[in-house]
Amino acid sequence: MALHQAIQCKALQASSLRMALEHENPLSSRSTQSSRVERIRILHVINGEFFSGAERVQDLLAQELEPLGFEVGFACLKPVQFPDLRQTRHAPLYDASMWSRFDVRPIRAVARIIRRERYRLVHSHTARSALVSAAASKLAGVPMVHHVHSPTADDTTHRWRSRLNAAVERVALRRASALIPVSQSLGEHLRRQGFSEDVISVVHNGVPPREPVPSREPAPPRDRSQRVWTLGAVALFRPRKGVEVLLRCLGILRQQGLPVQLRAVGRFEDAQYERTVKHLCGELALGDAVSWTGFTRDVDSELAKMDLFVLPSLFGEGLPMVVLEAMAAGVPVVSARVAGIPEAIRDGRDGLIVEPNDHEDLAEAIAKVIRGDVDWHALRNNALERQAERFSAPAMAAGVAAVYRRVIGGS
Repeated sequence: MALHQAIQCKALQASSLRMALEHENPLSSRSTQSSRVERIRILHVINGEFFSGAERVQDLLAQELEPLGFEVGFACLKPVQFPDLRQTRHAPLYDASMWSRFDVRPIRAVARIIRRERYRLVHSHTARSALVSAAASKLAGVPMVHHVHSPTADDTTHRWRSRLNAAVERVALRRASALIPVSQSLGEHLRRQGFSEDVISVVHNGVPPREPVPSREPAPPRDRSQRVWTLGAVALFRPRKGVEVLLRCLGILRQQGLPVQLRAVGRFEDAQYERTVKHLCGELALGDAVSWTGFTRDVDSELAKMDLFVLPSLFGEGLPMVVLEAMAAGVPVVSARVAGIPEAIRDGRDGLIVEPNDHEDLAEAIAKVIRGDVDWHALRNNALERQAERFSAPAMAAGVAAVYRRVIGGS
């Protein structure tokens, strides 16, 4: 209640600024009048500060929903990386910048975009975008759908921030006509929070097929422990991703005489955390064993350089896109048992699952593959088949489209 009152208070304080909302011009757009086929228009309200898993889902949905009769536009609250890195350049993208969590100006901005461009539904993806979408959808008189990519209460190691975001999200989601968790585990999380079964529709993430899948051969059986194995990690590196666990695991493997190196692909969340991780890397004498490559748009080319993909997350995952991308690229996955990951990776069949925050367990699992105790080729082939059958981009889009049609048909 106190949080709700605080938001209302800030809204009243900001009401004098409402005339400033006229700035919301598309960052890029195409004419919607020239389309020969009438499509249902959906506005995704997104953060846009980074371009990681959730943003890649949003970008991919804009591509995959078009053949299903939907046209996606984006209202960006923090237009930093998403405008430049997205693939769907044809999709309209509107600047609805939100300068603080209590800045209510984007609410009216988004509402005007909805009315002016005739969007039929608003789709949010984070606590921040849910707050804006809930109010804007009410002003514009359209339904709202919310995508649950991870448990908000466990999104960061900053507990007070996560709890505040979760509280804001719970208030905002009272407006949602449908919730789309990306895994069964997140669906259960929503049920425990008291959300009705009627509004929950699990839609697993999906990725496009890789055709052809690169032919890979890590080593003949007799030479497995003699060549250098490249372990790979792709992430927005932040504390909950378990980078420290991975480094300690790497140290154990090298102490055992196993020739391994780590290729770490992605940005750090902030400079302080980067210094902390690289200091640990130095303490463990791993300077010559780790390549910090930074961010790349071409994840596939990086996956092609890896023998095993490793995700040692501590908590806060839904169903990571990069796990599915590794499966599609034929790179066996070793991952912590966190949230929805075991829904994609069946331990010992499609990859290996270990306990979170246990560098010794992680090292033992990787060593089994390197030594040949676990068949690398079997893991690869099973993962390729499972991804294609269960976690494809068209399947993800079809699931979301079904939710849209149900909500719009019932509104």
